[in-house]
Amino acid sequence: MSLLRPLTRHVTTATVTAPRRLVPLAARTAPAAARSFHATRPVLVRPGDPLPDTDALMENTPGTRVNLAEEAKRLSKILLVGVPAAFSPACSSTHVPGYVAHPKVRAGEFDLVGVVSVNDVFVMKAWGETLDPAGTQGVRFFADPSGEFTKALDLAFDGSAIFGGDRSKRYAIVVENGKVKEVHVEPDNTGTSVSLAEHVLGPASS
Repeated sequence: MSLLRPLTRHVTTATVTAPRRLVPLAARTAPAAARSFHATRPVLVRPGDPLPDTDALMENTPGTRVNLAEEAKRLSKILLVGVPAAFSPACSSTHVPGYVAHPKVRAGEFDLVGVVSVNDVFVMKAWGETLDPAGTQGVRFFADPSGEFTKALDLAFDGSAIFGGDRSKRYAIVVENGKVKEVHVEPDNTGTSVSLAEHVLGPASS
């Protein structure tokens, strides 16, 4: 009997893993970025848009909430005037008084004329009483303390250098039958080149 034991050959099979294909980050994020881009709301409110459906606006007291989207469903014609700050010089001496005194506003051409500012409701109430002491002009003053309504219109800007936080661009918006018809927004946020009553409603003498 042979003392030599047969040699058993052990073969170790190595598992070869194919190199991992590296996908550039841009390629991996492109679909998500595209979805995000197309889901982004168009910049600024535009003709044909509805008003923001929110009760963030307050009138006279914190407990009196106003949803202008709901108001627009029952009113045929609305005029909204947005201002950067209550009691500021241009707002108090030119912008809002121009609308309060305009013949089309006084004649009742609009079912609702509202002034909107990112201020607290007490400031807006006091400002309204200053501009219309008798309360006979039919102009309503809406506070947007959180800026929610203004931001939903995409009409907020960083006014921290002067006002201490976000404020509303100066604008005028005409709404008919629940949809925005005209938008007049100051290109520099606070100027008075396109949103004055004479530009939006025509000369006061007409």
